[in-house]
Amino acid sequence: MGTGLLYVGAISGTSVDGLDLALLEDGFRPRIVTGETVALPPDLRRALLALSRPGEDGLDACGLADAALGDFIGRAVIDFLQRTGTPPSAIHAIGSHGQTVRHRPQATPSFTVQIGDPHRIAEITGIQTVADFRRRDMAAGGQGAPLVPPFHRALFGETEETRAVLNIGGIANLTLLPENRSEPVRGFDTGPGNGLMDAWIAEQRGDQFDADGDWGASGTPDPSLLGQCLADPYFAAPPPKSTGREYFHLAWLRARRSLAGLSSADVQATLRCLTAESIALALAAWCPGAKRVIVCGGGRRNQRLMRELADRLPCRVETSEAFGVDGDSLEAAAFAWLAARRLTFEPGNEPAVTGASGLRVLGAVYPGA
Repeated sequence: MGTGLLYVGAISGTSVDGLDLALLEDGFRPRIVTGETVALPPDLRRALLALSRPGEDGLDACGLADAALGDFIGRAVIDFLQRTGTPPSAIHAIGSHGQTVRHRPQATPSFTVQIGDPHRIAEITGIQTVADFRRRDMAAGGQGAPLVPPFHRALFGETEETRAVLNIGGIANLTLLPENRSEPVRGFDTGPGNGLMDAWIAEQRGDQFDADGDWGASGTPDPSLLGQCLADPYFAAPPPKSTGREYFHLAWLRARRSLAGLSSADVQATLRCLTAESIALALAAWCPGAKRVIVCGGGRRNQRLMRELADRLPCRVETSEAFGVDGDSLEAAAFAWLAARRLTFEPGNEPAVTGASGLRVLGAVYPGA
């Protein structure tokens, strides 16, 4: 260990495929010490997926899931620290994002909802916990997302080239890191990442995800369906913008007329192309000078998708591991970093990314034991 303070970051992302945990040392430059992903209990995962779907939800169901996820995160952090040989007393704070169940930046008024009760996390671990990162940015007129781009700059911004960081979770998002560090970081959600592919294979085959993209590779992309998907106004909208599962879901897919008559594998192949093409179009429109794209998140494990990206992008495509950064732990580590900034009263958002009216200190603090 170095001389920086230690923080734990925790997030259940839009894929709802597990709880990502990271141990972060926040010194002169942040360093991810280690991380892991813990599978969610099946009943809890089903409850979170149900709450993430559009429609009316019971407050009882939301309250129960909020408490259950908070308990699960608290116990998972204790187990994680035991496995890494780190005493809880060594941790300055936990930064817990929780699980987004609604994200409505275009509503009037805009709102976003993350669950995973931080009171319970602090009570179980005895560690002060920082949570509720997104709503202050929204209150300042921002989208509340993406919040990770400033952390991307801290990790990857020491460079003499213009770079992009691409996170492929349930939703894909880009961070644009200009060569000139006096220019602001930019970033936005490009559209579906793994989310539609995961939802489709779960419905059609009962699998949680398409391992290596093999099932999708057995099908043939349909140009008509791809074109209808890309015609959605979200893709052409300028940043700042953000989205989630409540927008890009299977009902959205079924509204495309060309879906009828296609094999399920052909649809999966087309969804893979949708993810790759929407990323390529976004990069061409908003960061045409990028010399390198650094990919993190679960989507980097889909080898077919990575090949699609390499074929479509006019620059070098590498995973974050090429820079010594675990792509599975990066987003959790970002919320550990945001917790550190909250406790030193430093801004956590980037107005050029979210559209907020100014820099804001993000998150609420829940004392430990």
